Amino acid sequence: MTMICLHGPESTGKSTLIEQLAAQFGTIFVPEYGRTFAETHGTDFSMADLVEIAQTHDSMTRAALETGADPLFLDTDPLMTAVWADMLFGTRDPWFDAWRGTADLYLLLDIDLPWIDDGTRLFGSTAERRRFFDLSRAELDRRGVRYALVSGKGPDRLAAALAAIEAIRLDG
Repeated sequence: MTMICLHGPESTGKSTLIEQLAAQFGTIFVPEYGRTFAETHGTDFSMADLVEIAQTHDSMTRAALETGADPLFLDTDPLMTAVWADMLFGTRDPWFDAWRGTADLYLLLDIDLPWIDDGTRLFGSTAERRRFFDLSRAELDRRGVRYALVSGKGPDRLAAALAAIEAIRLDG
């Protein structure tokens, strides 16, 4: 079973791309719980909120794995929530570094799409987006996980994601 996770700052097209990828492969995906949490409780997050978001997402992923879906797509995971902690607080709860349920492939979405304020997004300036992206990449490097950068708009972004997935399948 292969898990593929979308990773990267807000407003990089993760929610759009995850639906396209799941449809392309005829499989399911785990939605982003952080968005649901923010829409329900607001965006004045505490560290405890971020841990709750990450733990809930992890539970949702484990439940989805039980379905046997292959590949299983994730619209983010606790690694991304750890980066949120870094962005918001400059530190993170130890739970994040202890978490070990990483995906087989991360698709790091570039910040080449326009930032859109949807009421749950916080970091819209060019400098904030760059910092968020750099921290996102650094987390993947620090963890030593396999990842590919996905850039482009519209069909080009989907094509880049599909090429990265095909490359991991060819590598075994």
